[in-house]
Amino acid sequence: MKIGILSDTHDLLRPEVIGNLQGCRCILHAGDISSRRILEELEQIAPVKAVRGNNDKEWAEHLPMFLDMELGGLRVYMTHIRRTLPGDLSAYDLVITGHSHQYSERWLEASGQRRTLLLNPGSCGPRRFDQKITMAMLTVWEDGWAVERIGIRHAGRGFSPGTDPGDLRRQVEMVCRELEKGRTIGAIAEKTGIDGDRVEQIARLFVTHPGVTVEGIMERMGL
Repeated sequence: MKIGILSDTHDLLRPEVIGNLQGCRCILHAGDISSRRILEELEQIAPVKAVRGNNDKEWAEHLPMFLDMELGGLRVYMTHIRRTLPGDLSAYDLVITGHSHQYSERWLEASGQRRTLLLNPGSCGPRRFDQKITMAMLTVWEDGWAVERIGIRHAGRGFSPGTDPGDLRRQVEMVCRELEKGRTIGAIAEKTGIDGDRVEQIARLFVTHPGVTVEGIMERMGL
């Protein structure tokens, strides 16, 4: 049995992520989903279990802050921010958190016959600075289980040196307007003709810095 594990998609569901999730029995999302649309698209692939992240606002009020569940015979706990974990995790086989955008695996001290894996699948949403784009895949067999790190390649094109700053400002303004209308990164790139990586970079700053101005986005991008 395969179970896909995601976090911090921030309203971006990459084609590579969709491809990796094909054949999964279940999908776990550790928060910062940022829109109902992402959950609806994931539900078309497999049943989804999700927790609410700090960037999941009014639309996500129905989502729990943590989940304590059994999957394939494993005891699993999931929440968005690591510091909110219970003090004693010895009852669990797998503990999942998100928030940091950095993939990590750490085995906690064994308790009796059980070992606890503390997992952060990283982020497979908009890329933050030079951090890796990652997710995880849990595979459960009759006699065991394993977690695999899945990296997603980033084209890394960004802005071209020497581009007219006025043109860059217009592009940032266009992308922000479309994001405010709830449009996806792919839809914005197709509508405006702006490079998809460029749209993604602007969207990442727009989503992770609520209330940021066009000038603020350009400053953070070093423009």
